[in-house]
Amino acid sequence: MARSVMGKMPTYKKFCQQNGYITKNGQLRFTAEICYRFISRNLDFEESHTGLEDVEIETPLCKMQGKKVDENRYAFVPILRAGTGMLDGIINLVPNAKIGHVGMYRDEQTFKPNVYYFKVPKDIDKREVLILDPMLATGGSGIDTIELLKEKGAKNIKFLCIIAAPEGIKAMQEKHPDVKIYTTSVDEKLNENAYIVPGLGDAGDRIFGTK
Repeated sequence: MARSVMGKMPTYKKFCQQNGYITKNGQLRFTAEICYRFISRNLDFEESHTGLEDVEIETPLCKMQGKKVDENRYAFVPILRAGTGMLDGIINLVPNAKIGHVGMYRDEQTFKPNVYYFKVPKDIDKREVLILDPMLATGGSGIDTIELLKEKGAKNIKFLCIIAAPEGIKAMQEKHPDVKIYTTSVDEKLNENAYIVPGLGDAGDRIFGTK
């Protein structure tokens, strides 16, 4: 099931505009980092406690027992290139996590992804894996990435995005019902070119200013 944390901020566009992350010409600036910080703080670390470890904290008054995220349990896998724009925000929260990369490009005729690069940590099968991709449109890139990770033995996988289309959510849930989806917004639909509507256009171009 897709888990939307959208209810905790007005809208992703309004939020980013108010905080100066959309410029006058419409280019995104660090939008992904901000949204990922937001999403990351809502991840269900507490649901199973498997990602937490006990730690002793010393306050000005006394010592106490608390919990912190076990950073060595996690791996982040951004889908190139747009996913890299989100990496800094989540690394700030879990700085010692391992990083993998999946390189894909979209066939503009079929709208299907083509893989040109795939490299992940050797112990990926022992880690909780968070896939980073700003847009869940058709779901093709995410589905292929999940399959590549599962071939390497990964079992605990989550998909983090900024905007999702109902079609992409449906496709991913049908193929991989065990993978939780986190998004800040579920938009209306896909158009005839398989772009999310209203969406934000091509995420890579918008983040890196290449159009």
